[in-house]
Amino acid sequence: MPLDLPWKGFVILGHPVAHSLSPVFQNAALEAIGATTRYERLDVPPAALREVFERLRPHRIVGNVTLPHKEAVAQFAAQLTAPAARTGAVNTFWWDGDELVGHNTDVAGASASIAALCPGGVTGSVVVLGAGGSAAAVLHALAQGGVEHVHVVARNSARAEALLERLVIQGTVHAHPEHSAPGGEPDARLRSVLADSALVVNCTPIGLSGNDHPLPLATLGPETALFDLVYTAQGTDWIRAAQSAGRRAEDGLRMLVEQGAAAFEVWTGLPAPREVMWRALKVPVPAADQPRPLRTTSVAPAGG
Repeated sequence: MPLDLPWKGFVILGHPVAHSLSPVFQNAALEAIGATTRYERLDVPPAALREVFERLRPHRIVGNVTLPHKEAVAQFAAQLTAPAARTGAVNTFWWDGDELVGHNTDVAGASASIAALCPGGVTGSVVVLGAGGSAAAVLHALAQGGVEHVHVVARNSARAEALLERLVIQGTVHAHPEHSAPGGEPDARLRSVLADSALVVNCTPIGLSGNDHPLPLATLGPETALFDLVYTAQGTDWIRAAQSAGRRAEDGLRMLVEQGAAAFEVWTGLPAPREVMWRALKVPVPAADQPRPLRTTSVAPAGG
């Protein structure tokens, strides 16, 4: 007997969205539990976002939201879960009657990667690069993990300050290197922080195309772990270089799979078949307490 789910279908909304890997592992997971519904991509320009949700409502279609819509949906969803309200970003949605409910499972995804990089907990300074929706999820995950103070490196200091205030976490804001010193090198204060850091998280798109590094590895302490939310077919050059140098370092693929698994569990009420999801991406299931080792795979460029 096919499994009768409470939802009529699943979708990921983004612009662009053709590169999204979510349908690859979500459809494998749905098939594994015997569901007949499918998870599809839908490219939605920002101007059409509200209209699309109105069209999804009567069909009880649920799903995910990826760039550039996460913050917009948080503004007009009728209900927000605590993670969505705190981060100001929605990446997962469903319906409560006719009301749109927005949730954020990126927090769970970030927590899984941080736990793999720092299995004993984060015990030193943390530097977060960026102040957008993904940075909000990472900062919320860090706060949940007991981190009390962070260093945020951002081009827009006012945005970074507002983000820290909303997340109720203490932090110091630093100018992005390209704004603070010639050649993109960190200034003296930031160099000191980086040299003593336990964890550096890249929440910017630097490295998505090309071999640019968010920060020079030479500016980081020998024990600094690296978490890059960007991922590519072979991993970003930054993370490959870090792993080659013997550092604990991980790209964003675990975060992608884990946020998807958390969303799957909310929609279906069933445990997510994580091994199935990883196999669908042709990637070995990583250990929970070790960074995911990079190797050549068929994984496509980064996306939700």
